[in-house]
Amino acid sequence: MPDLIDPTSDRPVYRQIADHLRQAIRDGQYGEGDALPSEAAMAETYGVTRMTARQAIDVLKTEGLVRSEHGRGVFVRIRPKVHRLARNRFTKDWRERKGGRGAYDVEMKQLGLEPAVELVEVGPVTPPPEIAERLRLQPEDQALIRRRQMYAAGQPMQLATSYVPWSFAEGTQMVERDSGPGGIYSRLAEVGHRPARFTEEVATRMPTPEEARFLRLTDPQPVFNLFRTAYDEAGTPVEVCEHVMSGDRWLLSYEWAAD
Repeated sequence: MPDLIDPTSDRPVYRQIADHLRQAIRDGQYGEGDALPSEAAMAETYGVTRMTARQAIDVLKTEGLVRSEHGRGVFVRIRPKVHRLARNRFTKDWRERKGGRGAYDVEMKQLGLEPAVELVEVGPVTPPPEIAERLRLQPEDQALIRRRQMYAAGQPMQLATSYVPWSFAEGTQMVERDSGPGGIYSRLAEVGHRPARFTEEVATRMPTPEEARFLRLTDPQPVFNLFRTAYDEAGTPVEVCEHVMSGDRWLLSYEWAAD
């Protein structure tokens, strides 16, 4: 396909190749999970050097369209899109719908995606200062940590780390690996601290190396960093959860009345 390259264009050749491959992905010629041609094959196809072909692939990596696997090749990223409806996802009826294990579990099943959650840390900790401040804890106070890696359809979707004041969590099912139907919010309600109000703060930042590895991100690709704080009816903060999410896999929706 050398005729696809316009040597008189001001646009660099590698970007022209990237344009063609991007359009092929959008048209479905290469579907999610499909391998792109090798650098050698692209070099022959477009009549360029392997270095130029590599530059074209790097453009698509930067855009988050493809990812490379060492020794295997370059693949179109699998990106199930999740529409996260902040308005109703924390109601008891939603969290416990059909035996759901929490908002995320129900959300994924509603979208036809099989959810999976791996709990990688649970127990009492001294929370980071910014978490302690949000929970209004004293420096000597502990919090329950529940750190999870979350998947949908076998793909990593987000990292979520919850902190609950240890005085609320100790001796409850919250400290167990399985927090039960409805998750920790239902357990908080059982001990008299039903979440009645939430705030969320959303920012973007670059991921840590560990976050990028888990989410299978390509450099440079920012993530959503979302902090949610739950308050009981007395206005006491009862949980802070930090979410780290790949921006191209999530649509965050918020709704409120005008008056």
